Amino acid sequence: MSALASAPLTSTVPPVAPVPALSGSDATLSSIGPDTPAISAWPDTVQLYQRLAELVQQPMRPIRPEAMAKVMRWFEDHCQGSKRLAERACAVIPGGVQHNLAFNHPFPLAMATAQGPYLTDIDGNRYIDFLQAGGPTLLGSNPEAVRAPVKALLDHCGPVTGLLHEYEVKLAELVCRHMPGVEMIRLLGSGTEAVMGAIRLARTVTRRQRIIKIGGAYHGWSDQLVYGMRLPKTGRMEATGIPRGATAHTQECLPNDPEALRRLLRWNRLRGGTAAVIVEPLGPESGTRPVHRDYNAQVRALCDEFGALLIFDEVVTGFRTGLGGAQAYFGVTPDLTVLGKCLTGGYPMAGAIGGRRDLMMSLVGGIGSTSRRAFVGGTLSANPLTCVAGYHALLETERTHAPAVAGRAGDRLRRGLDEIIQRRGLPYVAYNMGSVVHLQTSGVLLLDTSSLWKLLKVKDEARRRKHMMEEMGAAYTAHGIVSVAGSRLYTSLADTDAVIDDALNRFDDVFALV
Repeated sequence: MSALASAPLTSTVPPVAPVPALSGSDATLSSIGPDTPAISAWPDTVQLYQRLAELVQQPMRPIRPEAMAKVMRWFEDHCQGSKRLAERACAVIPGGVQHNLAFNHPFPLAMATAQGPYLTDIDGNRYIDFLQAGGPTLLGSNPEAVRAPVKALLDHCGPVTGLLHEYEVKLAELVCRHMPGVEMIRLLGSGTEAVMGAIRLARTVTRRQRIIKIGGAYHGWSDQLVYGMRLPKTGRMEATGIPRGATAHTQECLPNDPEALRRLLRWNRLRGGTAAVIVEPLGPESGTRPVHRDYNAQVRALCDEFGALLIFDEVVTGFRTGLGGAQAYFGVTPDLTVLGKCLTGGYPMAGAIGGRRDLMMSLVGGIGSTSRRAFVGGTLSANPLTCVAGYHALLETERTHAPAVAGRAGDRLRRGLDEIIQRRGLPYVAYNMGSVVHLQTSGVLLLDTSSLWKLLKVKDEARRRKHMMEEMGAAYTAHGIVSVAGSRLYTSLADTDAVIDDALNRFDDVFALV
């Protein structure tokens, strides 16, 4: 029974039992080994885009108004502690949240504990956690295998020294061992920082300025990459406060259109060339617009032809799609790799640039270097706390085959969602790339913005569909499920068959309200 239909949970909810090292069904786990892919099958993208087009071409199917009123009452009845804290937050924090993931309709929820597959808020309500901190907690929240060595390090060293520490070397060695395109690595403080550094490095080594990104992708919030975010061909739509010069050499190209990319590369060659093409290897917004299976290989070939560097943004896909990242899954080796929150299993100050040795030597550290180098900094980068967490998170990921186990949980979740959608005759679309599961109900990020006229035409439609997505997210939450913006679900090692089946019952309850 869902949280909405049940009696309110209280602060007396018993603590969650430790999650076993391997989760899921015994039959499934017995066949999982170090060579088992995290993505069991790539979706049929031609068929998938047909279904997504049908979703956005028909009227929305939101929660019924009377049912939505009950959802809102659930928050009022069960989340007063979170509501009061959110009101306090609004007095000292713009909008009441520090980052976008923390927003929840109708108000942010304040969490007290995170353990395995569950979150518990300050009012005692427990939720199945498919947010997973935005993706990095592949092992589930707060695993003992990571927590214990972190606590031990804090006891004898503390979180930061400002000097070299053995764990930054051990972490770097481990990443270089697993990722095909990473021969050397430079640790930084976040994915945004890593993208900034990778772009600077690409311009340094190629002596070119232009950067091409795939429209709709998110590569952090640096001035030069707040361009064509979330919706393709939107250019500077979200670049308020950013001088035009900052994005003067940033360009975008529609996903899954290698010929358009070729034309842009050819045009750039007449004006001095392209420094780099940067992609999310699953597709923009972690596969919200999924790429065709061979698209990354096509981009690799075009970069080689035109002398541009290929940058893989693996902030989400690094380790979640396998210890070798999406580059190992696709068999496409980028010149540079960007890592972020995935690097440390959810611990802070997580970011890195990795790549070929000859390129990475232009990131040499130290004061007063006379060599041509791309300057990057960060006093807290590669601190002992971050590195011990990252090292042991990756060791545990390796030991438990977590990417494949989480991927099978994602398969089970997607299959169940498909069954519910078909049984209830809904136009919604569920698909997954292993443990990255998409559930499109409003299709707001899939509207056609390929021209200025189409963009202007869909603005009001986008606003309505965005509100529907927020309401769906609220309904999931009221039924005990935390998602990413009501449209994305990350599974983890902690998601047993029982957890997934419980979640599917809750989704079924939500879809009954449509």
